[in-house]
Amino acid sequence: MRAFTKHLLGITVTFTASMAAVSGLAQGLSGPSSVGAELQPGDGLTDPQFRSDFPRNIAPGWYEWKDGLAENGFTFNLDYLSLGQWSNSDLGEGEAAGGIARIYGNLQATDHGSLTFKIENRHAYGAVAPQFFGFDGGALSVTGTAFNDNGTMLTNLYWTQRAQDGSWTLQFGQIDVTDFVDVYGLVSPYTGFQNLAFNTNPTINAPNPGLGVAGGVKLGQNFYAVGSIADANADPTSPDFDVFSDGDLFKSLEIGYTSGFERIYFDNIHMTFWHADAASDGSRAEDYGVAFSAAWFVDNKWMPFVRAGSSKGTAALYENSVSVGLGYYGRNTDMAGVGFNWAEANGIAGNQKTVEAFYRFSLSPSLQITPSVQYIKDPLLNPSASSVTLWGVRARIVF
Repeated sequence: MRAFTKHLLGITVTFTASMAAVSGLAQGLSGPSSVGAELQPGDGLTDPQFRSDFPRNIAPGWYEWKDGLAENGFTFNLDYLSLGQWSNSDLGEGEAAGGIARIYGNLQATDHGSLTFKIENRHAYGAVAPQFFGFDGGALSVTGTAFNDNGTMLTNLYWTQRAQDGSWTLQFGQIDVTDFVDVYGLVSPYTGFQNLAFNTNPTINAPNPGLGVAGGVKLGQNFYAVGSIADANADPTSPDFDVFSDGDLFKSLEIGYTSGFERIYFDNIHMTFWHADAASDGSRAEDYGVAFSAAWFVDNKWMPFVRAGSSKGTAALYENSVSVGLGYYGRNTDMAGVGFNWAEANGIAGNQKTVEAFYRFSLSPSLQITPSVQYIKDPLLNPSASSVTLWGVRARIVF
């Protein structure tokens, strides 16, 4: 077993890993759904021991080649994710399925600078993509976050620069603000919860990946600040520089506390303030709000969390939202989670309650199967129905 480092907000964090391929991690602002986190196995917690080494055992030459590149500062992964969902709703198709193919990586170009990239193709298998399945069944709910049918997208292409003493980090280029805005240990729709109520706060009108700049700075031994300015009209299927001409921006500022910067998204309490300009073409109103998150990793196994948010405008999914729940990190890199959300939407009477539970089976470091169930009480788009239940299965394989 050997040690390697990752940089979060410019702070050096030491993990252990037995695979040389993970030694060249992306460095910079980072949450569980970012390239930096996804280039390491085991959620950044342990060096898991598996009986199965699939698919490494069927293509050893491929992984030896990747390991060699990593020794020279270039680390990358190919992965494929698939999600199927089924509903008992009397509206819509009754089922949805889709997949995501991705290539992502990091080049450590200098001692304190690196280039991060991610290209992906998101596609539906049938008439409805999982991201829109909740709406199809009468619930105001994103039940399959990220599993849409947007096609080929450039979601990351940015440079990260760090201070030599680790006091600050700056990144600029094609960024995805959901990689670092209001994150906690269970935020990733690729490895954790699937419903947006438990991912990036659903009261935040976060833009699509696009041109932007973000930075993080240490404020003493336990406090930090993260800020960003990004294109509020971004379209990662057709990246451009229009933000300089129309000036429609998304801005965020987060102030947080952590038990130690080596556990920055495991032990974390923060407030996030954000503002999105109205679209110049009138398609989107001005939107702004505040979010709160508290999650703490107990005994390196249990992660209780409380998250809330409130917004003013029309573009965010919910106007008010409160989520509570618990995550569990089991044997090897298994993970389980259960969460409850209460939400109100702008201009719609009543409130909607959501419960999601999942268990992620890690069959090997690079193969995961995650069954889940979502129960939505008082669906806001179908007042005649008392509830909607969705079952799902997600799979991920990494090469």
